[in-house]
Amino acid sequence: MSVDVHQHLWTSAFVDALRARDTPPYLDGWTLVLDGEPPYEVDPADHEQRDTTGLELALVSLSSPLGIEFLPPEECWPLIDAYHDGALALGEPYGAWAATCHSEPDPDRLAKDLDRGFAGLQIPATATPGDELLEVLTSRDLPLFVHPGPAGPAIGTPPFPYRGHASATPPSPPGEQAPATPPWWPALVPYVQQMHASWHYFHAVVRPRHPRLRVCFALLAGLAPLHSERLIARGGGGRGLVDPNFFVETSSYGPRAIDAIVRELGIDVVVNGSDAPYARAPEPGLGAAADHAIKVVNPRRLISGKETRT
Repeated sequence: MSVDVHQHLWTSAFVDALRARDTPPYLDGWTLVLDGEPPYEVDPADHEQRDTTGLELALVSLSSPLGIEFLPPEECWPLIDAYHDGALALGEPYGAWAATCHSEPDPDRLAKDLDRGFAGLQIPATATPGDELLEVLTSRDLPLFVHPGPAGPAIGTPPFPYRGHASATPPSPPGEQAPATPPWWPALVPYVQQMHASWHYFHAVVRPRHPRLRVCFALLAGLAPLHSERLIARGGGGRGLVDPNFFVETSSYGPRAIDAIVRELGIDVVVNGSDAPYARAPEPGLGAAADHAIKVVNPRRLISGKETRT
C-alpha cells in the first residue's frame, strides 16, 4: 500500500460553484475558462471517483492554476468552501490539502479549516505566504504543499523571489500578435519556472523564519535542486546540505529525473505524487527499497513528521 500526495478530484459541489461564475475561472458546461490559458475541455470521467487500488492514502488538492486563491474574498471563499466540503466527504482512502485565500489572508479561518481534518495546506507557487499563515501550520505540526499557480499574468502575484512573470505565452514585439503556443506550454514553462523560484525562495527566506516547517514541492521543484553547482558558483549555499524537511514529489517525471534528484538530495526527501487525473504516478526504477521509501516511508514522514519503517 502506498501514499499519493498529489491528486485532483472535482466534486459536484465544486463544479457547481465554478459553473455559477461568468468571469475566469469558470466552467461553461465542461469547458474551463481561465486567464492566460486557452479554453480546456474537461473530461467529466476524470473527476469521478477513480481506481485507488494499492493506495492507503490519496491526498487531493484545489487546482491552484485556476487562480481561485487570488480572487477577492467574496469570490474566493465560496469556491474554497465548496472544494473543502466536497474533498472531506470523499471517504477513504482520500485525504485532502486545505486551501486558503491569499488576496486577504485570514489565519483564524485557516486554523478552523485545518482543524476539520486536512493533512496540511496547499499554496500556489505564485503566492508569497505570510508568517501568520505558516505559523498556523507549525503550531499544528502540519506540512505545506507548494503547487504551480496560474500560468497567466492576470491573476495573482508574480513568482518570487524576482518580480518578473512567467506568462503562458512568450513576449511578442510591439504591435504584433503573440505567437500561438502548444497545449503543453503552461505545464513546461511557467509551472516549472514557478516551482524553481519557490524552491530557492523558501530556502533563502522562509526557512530561516520557520525552521520547523515541513514543505513539499510539486513536480520535483521544477528540478531546481539540480542547479546547486550554479548556485554555488553565484555565491549561494554549500552543496550537500540537505534539509530533511524539504520534500519534493514526483509528478510528471520519470526514472531519469528522479534518479538525478536522488543523487543530489538523497532518497529520504522524495515522495510519490501522480497529479491524477492529468498524469500517473511514475515508477522510480531504483529498486524495491527505494520504491518503498518514496511511496510509503517518506510521504508518511512528510504528513506526520514521524519516522516510520513499516
